Amino acid sequence: MAINPQCNLIAVVGGKGGVGKSVFAANFACAIMNELRTQVLLIDADGKSVGDQNVIMGLKPQKTLKELSTFQGSLNSQPLNTLVTMHQSGLAYLGAVRGPEESLNISPDLLGKLTDFFSRTFKYIIVDVGTDLGPAQMAILQEATAIMIVTSPEVLVVTQTQRLINELLSATLPKDMFQLVINKASPTGLSPQTISNQLQMPFLGIVPQDEATSMMALQKYTPFVLSAPKAPVTAAYYDVARKLTGGVLQRLKTISRPKPVVGTVEATPGSAAPASAGMDARTLLKIRVHNELIRTVDLKKLLVDTKQDENKEKEVREKTKREITLIVDREAPDSPREERSKLIKEVLEEALGLGPLEDLLADPDVSEIMVNGFKKIFVEKSGKVQLSPVTFTSNDHLRRIIERIVTPLGRQINDSTPYVDARLKDGSRVNAVIEPLAIDGPALTIRKFKKGGITAEKYINYGSITKNMIDFLRICVENGLNVVISGGTGSGKTSLLNMLSSFIPSNERVITVEDAAELQLQQEHVVRLETRPSSMEGSNAISIRDLIKNALRMRPDRIIVGECRDGAALDMLQAMNTGHDGSMTTTHANSPRECLARLETLCMMSGMDLPMRAIREQISGAVNLIVQISRLSDGSRKILSITEVAGMQGDIVTLAEIFRFKETGYDKNRKIQGTFQATGTIPSFIQKLSDKGVVIPREIFANEPTPLNPPGPATAPGNKAPIANMPKMPGVGPVKKSG
Repeated sequence: MAINPQCNLIAVVGGKGGVGKSVFAANFACAIMNELRTQVLLIDADGKSVGDQNVIMGLKPQKTLKELSTFQGSLNSQPLNTLVTMHQSGLAYLGAVRGPEESLNISPDLLGKLTDFFSRTFKYIIVDVGTDLGPAQMAILQEATAIMIVTSPEVLVVTQTQRLINELLSATLPKDMFQLVINKASPTGLSPQTISNQLQMPFLGIVPQDEATSMMALQKYTPFVLSAPKAPVTAAYYDVARKLTGGVLQRLKTISRPKPVVGTVEATPGSAAPASAGMDARTLLKIRVHNELIRTVDLKKLLVDTKQDENKEKEVREKTKREITLIVDREAPDSPREERSKLIKEVLEEALGLGPLEDLLADPDVSEIMVNGFKKIFVEKSGKVQLSPVTFTSNDHLRRIIERIVTPLGRQINDSTPYVDARLKDGSRVNAVIEPLAIDGPALTIRKFKKGGITAEKYINYGSITKNMIDFLRICVENGLNVVISGGTGSGKTSLLNMLSSFIPSNERVITVEDAAELQLQQEHVVRLETRPSSMEGSNAISIRDLIKNALRMRPDRIIVGECRDGAALDMLQAMNTGHDGSMTTTHANSPRECLARLETLCMMSGMDLPMRAIREQISGAVNLIVQISRLSDGSRKILSITEVAGMQGDIVTLAEIFRFKETGYDKNRKIQGTFQATGTIPSFIQKLSDKGVVIPREIFANEPTPLNPPGPATAPGNKAPIANMPKMPGVGPVKKSG
């Protein structure tokens, strides 16, 4: 929306129905027209309108907002008299709807275009906004020159008016815009001064109650400013019109229209840092506003009192936003509207949210956020890491945000515990390190949580895997094979584990064990366990090993461990070897062979003095499949290998690769090209599954024709018969365990 600067857009709102808002809007428009002898347009944009203004004005609209909401043509090509309806007095009118049988539903963008179009013709536009402020109504208020708040002298109405004022302040509208009008004033109601004191706002005008004149005007279908020009109530409208247009509007114009942003300002006494400290004027202003907020509001107490209650948190947020709005109006009264709203939002997020991280967390394209000190925030988008333009104001600011993340979770970060793992409310994984370990200031890493995870179909669409590979993995998971997902940091191990877990039959009891809960299992019979760090005294820590041992006592069908990174690997292997078929975990390794070496090393960290052969026998007996995932140099993530752990030959664990990804080069955009191939190896467990009645289509182990793999039977190493000649495997469906 871009209103003509020469036009005055005046919005009329009411806190409660029955205050006479619609009657006020119509008569006020007539008073402005007669007083200033200028063209005025009255628009009914009340979302709950049933055509009230049609009755008050005694007009049948040429067009209504409802009809224009579906208008597809160019407004400039339409004669003005086909869009607005002219009253005999000269007032132009645009209705909301034709009657009670219709309801107004117009987009903010379209209402903005209409208002912009009319602002080129009319110097004054009076908009009846109503009492319910939807997106379209808020769009009008954001561009208004003044907002007329109509109230009446009853206790309940004044209370509702206070609610409306709070709502407008929460929308970051400057309080100076609000012009209070007391309608239906009478000696028996609340006094104007009482109302003004309660609302903490001076009144612009008082309109006396005059039922007789009002009723006569409605019967004549003409506003009483026109039909009863000498009535005292009419005089009150002219008085309000003169006060508003006699200087108030000119002053309001300066706060409602953007002006060039001043490049520098002097630091005021009491500000957090002088301009010479290297901070720009805007940062200094934010610090002043934030300091004033802390002085006037006990934020810590408010946040503690919410006790993680969403409704209370919302109330605190709204209250804080109102306070910030008032402070910004005092500290920076000349700020342009757009800059002002941005400033209020940033201070609010720094006071209650996660500051500059809020927008990055809300951006669906950002998968990871990496903060290296307050000046450098890197983000990963589409697999590529880039520097973000946003920054924190200082390392202290960054540290406060880190504390705000970890404190509600019962975690702590201080000089004695200078690093921490945690998660946000949405499940995003957080790691933070502070000084003295982090030399250049606090370091914060957030692995964003993807709601709903990544489906198998998306993996195929991303080119990370083929349908045959997915079908094979589904059969393996459904039928209780133990799977280890191997990959480097940020390769997508947890996301893949999440996807594979969706194949677990819904009737099985699953226990998940994680450092920071990330898995999103959709089955009903799931128990999620999460580790606990040590207390301030250095005791009461609960580790992955402790949780795995406890999980074994919870009658699990399957145990899923988010990541094996220490001696817990031995406990996990023992669980897999003792009847918990279909268990899964992840580990850091760059190839299936390296994954085995990693598991051996982790088992040796358990403190059990086991011979190497015994450890390898544990691994070969427990693990059926290794799924290798990697993040390639172009940012894409692919399943590089699906490998069977086939057993032992002497002291060596043998591997048999079933599927692999073979790189073939780069395209013109430096994207890695390649093909997924079935190696021809038939897993040794396939016959066992077939004997139990599991249908395994032969096509799974065949390659589709590709330039690298011409059509023809693939022969498995060590197998004389080609895959195409394999006997058809009988069966009717999946069974629970592989045996």
